[in-house]
Amino acid sequence: MPRPWEELETEPLEDCKVFRVSRTLFRSPRTGQVHPFFRIDASEWVNVVALTSHDELVMVRQFRHGARQLTLEIPGGIVDPGETPAEAAARELLEETGYRASEVVPIGTLNPNPALFGNGIHTFLARRVERVAEIRNDAAEETAVELLPARDLAARLADGTIRHALVVAGLYLYQIARGHKT
Repeated sequence: MPRPWEELETEPLEDCKVFRVSRTLFRSPRTGQVHPFFRIDASEWVNVVALTSHDELVMVRQFRHGARQLTLEIPGGIVDPGETPAEAAARELLEETGYRASEVVPIGTLNPNPALFGNGIHTFLARRVERVAEIRNDAAEETAVELLPARDLAARLADGTIRHALVVAGLYLYQIARGHKT
């Protein structure tokens, strides 16, 4: 059975504004050898699966610089200092889409990639959302809202229209939550 490794020392390497990179030396409990591992430390993140009263998902189309292409995603972002994940989810939904939810319910928390990341991504279901404002993009983003009928979600996942892994994971949590609806 695997055992936890002994953490010996951590050295911060780089602060990249939205995340920090560090190197930690760990000792293997099996061999006693010391190995360096790199970690990305970031604030907690949120994803929001927002549903209108017409059973449409509120989606965001935007250019992603890493992929160098337009993507279709659910709203989401960083949990700001002093904010709870639920507060961040409601704020991100309003900022990115102009929609406000009557209710924001947690449906799951995941680690983006346990090999590299130390933070979590919290997914929320926003029910009975209504458009109440304009999108508030900052200088580094440009987004557009698209409403996706929930009945078309599986097809958009299958055909690769929705490809962001953390978004797909959030939508899977939504499908699980929807399946357990009473």
